[in-house]
Amino acid sequence: MTVAVVLLAAGGSSRLGQPKQLLRHEGTSLVRRAAEAALTAGPVVVVLGARREDIAAELRGLSVRCVDNPDWALGQGASLRVGLRALPPEVDGALVMLCDQLRVDASHLRELVATFERTHAPIVASAYAGTRGVPALFSRALFSELEALPPTDGARKLIARDPSRVVEVVLPGGEEDVDTAHDLSRLT
Repeated sequence: MTVAVVLLAAGGSSRLGQPKQLLRHEGTSLVRRAAEAALTAGPVVVVLGARREDIAAELRGLSVRCVDNPDWALGQGASLRVGLRALPPEVDGALVMLCDQLRVDASHLRELVATFERTHAPIVASAYAGTRGVPALFSRALFSELEALPPTDGARKLIARDPSRVVEVVLPGGEEDVDTAHDLSRLT
């Protein structure tokens, strides 16, 4: 099965007050760190929007395809739609991920792909803090449902819609992301 990654990196980080994609963790920007991990799972499409040039510069030298979402301010659903439409036509699934989940690494992404290949589940989602969320892998059969999400909604809405079609892969600490100055302080 062929899987590609959609890395959502278009947001304006309004709660943080600076672009989280450019924050550094262990010497590497969050967006580059996420893209490097994503490359171990398959071809990568990075959706850019706010601070496009600065974020694209962080990805120089990586074999990723950057696509622009002019409607990035509308929300994750708008970026997800742009990313899905940029995927190669032959992919069987899309692994959707964000750049600010500190516990996501290459081995977790590879486990999502392996679970998808083994189970052929429509959705393989990360499980953490009593919920299911991204990173999550969606079968091509669900691309139209993902594209139909309102611009303000993320993939979590689709994950929650029909729990019977979801297989979980545990991600300890998956809820740890960067949204506020307090979250930022954990990076140092």
